[in-house]
Amino acid sequence: MGSWQNITYNYRGAQVLVTGGTSGIGAGIAAAYREAGAEVVITGTRSSAKDYAEDLGGFRYLQLSLTDKARIAAVAAALPSLDILVNNAGANFMTQNEYDPEIFEKGVQVNLTSAYRMSHALKPKLALSKLPGGASVIGIASLTSYFGVEVVPAYGAAKAGLVQLMKTLSIAWAKDNIRVNAVAAGITESRMTAQMLSMPEMMAPVLARTPLGRPGKPADIAAAVLFLTSAGASYITGQTLMVDGGYSIVG
Repeated sequence: MGSWQNITYNYRGAQVLVTGGTSGIGAGIAAAYREAGAEVVITGTRSSAKDYAEDLGGFRYLQLSLTDKARIAAVAAALPSLDILVNNAGANFMTQNEYDPEIFEKGVQVNLTSAYRMSHALKPKLALSKLPGGASVIGIASLTSYFGVEVVPAYGAAKAGLVQLMKTLSIAWAKDNIRVNAVAAGITESRMTAQMLSMPEMMAPVLARTPLGRPGKPADIAAAVLFLTSAGASYITGQTLMVDGGYSIVG
């Protein structure tokens, strides 16, 4: 079962979908649920699990493009039942210039609209869940949900919108015993952040502002996600938990 040094979760029999679960934060979340006994479905952009260097044999794999409405619907339809949805998949497009209106629109579609579409499509199955503490939808938010970052206007706007969406859906879906929360990840080791993490001149000011003095690891985010979907969090909904090593509290 999935465990950290002084805590263990039991998700035996739970049905979990983690979008973007092939690497980085998503892979950490998916692995934690699997180790805790859940049956985990992951999505990725490639045609099959065999197209990845990583061993994805412990998961059911479904192809997903976040800009493809039909694929979102197909992934939702492919799941016979669901207890936990983790809308982890996303991307920034700073190398394509997010100030271009077409790129901006794509950024919002990939990081916000797709998460809503997936959640909406799976709501009827989540409403049938018997998971202790209720079914859960989790969004992966960001420091850009709260701070302006000049090079990613679309990504930031979408991640800020995700925080608000969690609040609204948590009210609307409480009657179906579905809790809706998010985790706002600080700078975390992943493929998307690898370039930044390898550049001391970029990381130095970030780490200087981070009281815990290190970037996050996927397991740090996974721990927060597993808590929020557990029965221990059954009275928590509509919240975004900041997991950032303290970066956001430094003035």
